[in-house]
Order: sequence, then C-alpha cells, then structure tokens
Amino acid sequence: MTDRRAEILGRLRRSLKAVAETPGRGEAVQARIGAKARGPVPARSDLPRREMVTLFVEQAEAVATSVARVAGDGEVPQAVADYLKGQNLPAEVRISPDPALEGLAWSEQPLLKVESGRARLEDATSVTAALAGVAETGTLMLASGPTAPTTLNFLPENHIVVLRASQVVGPYEDAWDRLRAAEGEGQLPRTVNFITGPSRTGDIEQTIQMGAHGPRRLHVILVEDEGQA
Repeated sequence: MTDRRAEILGRLRRSLKAVAETPGRGEAVQARIGAKARGPVPARSDLPRREMVTLFVEQAEAVATSVARVAGDGEVPQAVADYLKGQNLPAEVRISPDPALEGLAWSEQPLLKVESGRARLEDATSVTAALAGVAETGTLMLASGPTAPTTLNFLPENHIVVLRASQVVGPYEDAWDRLRAAEGEGQLPRTVNFITGPSRTGDIEQTIQMGAHGPRRLHVILVEDEGQA
C-alpha cells in the first residue's frame, strides 16, 4: 500500500508540475483572478438602499433570525441586554475584541457582564460585528482576524451580530467587493463565514433540530446609520 500510494502521489506531482510549467499558464490564472468576474445577480436584490435593507430583514426573519433595529451605536448595549432578558438568558456576553464593539457604552448596563476575546466552552452568548449583510438571502458575512475570532460565531449557543444598515448589500458579489476593499488587493482573511439563520439539521427522522452544529439562536442588531438614506 505504501509503494502504491507513493506512485500515485508521484504521478500527481508530475502532472501538477507540467501544468505549472505550461507557457502562459501563470498569466492566464492571474488574468482570471484580476478580472473578478461576477456571477448572475438576482433582480430582486437590485433595489434602492432602504428597500434593500427591508429585503434583508424579511429574508433573515424567514430563516429564523430575529432582528432588532436601533437608531445608533449608543443603543446597542441596551438592545443586547433587552434580548438576553427577553430570551431569559444569563446577563453575560463574550464580545469580539473589536475596538468598535469594545468602545460601546457597556458600562451603562451595570447588570450585564461583558468580556472580550475568543469564545470559551462556558460562554452562552457571543456578540460580534458583521462585514456585510446580503439582502438576496438574509445572510451575514463575517471575516476572521485578530479582532474577530471565528470561535465566537459557532461555539456559544446564542449569537448576536451587530450590522449597520450601510453594510447591507444586494447580491453576494457586492459582499465580496466589500471584503476585497476591507482586506486590500490580493489579500483574504483566513476564514470567511456566510451565516444564514441559526444552525439546524433535519437528519434525524426529518425533524428540524436547532443548534446542531452551532448557535441555536441568531439575533441581528441592525444599526440605522447614514448609509441607509
């Protein structure tokens, strides 16, 4: 088995080397990457901004994502506290070490315990920021990085995401454009997560079970900012 495996891998290496050395191959690959070809864009997502935000909310709620709309950043801590109270959850959250989140007025909620960093097994609720919201499907786009640990997206049973109205885009292609602008040309984060509703599965007797592979609740705090006008 060892000799056979080595033979197969050797053939693969030789094939890949031949492809890599094909004249013009590298240039063709770079040209394709640089072109950033866009896929089909559904007409329903080609809307004025206010209607686009409304579509995002409708699509998100259709897949069991709850949404609370607030007027500005100052209302986010209160919205988090209200959600925890409404769901009868512990008044404790783990937020991503994002300056934009850490700088919010959490001290105005004295009963709310707030810690930042990567998720721990005992964390019941996480609060993270989104890079974009896709109106086409009510999907959240989250990119990993030093200020956005991916564990916060999946380990806690309850996930609260702060999204600005100006971050809502129509199709997925616009979300990728936003990511490229944020990361810089030719750069990508280690992980990009597209999250559409809380985790669920119907594998067991075709009965939907929530929280199978991640959070059983997904809540979006939508901040109405100037970009919605």
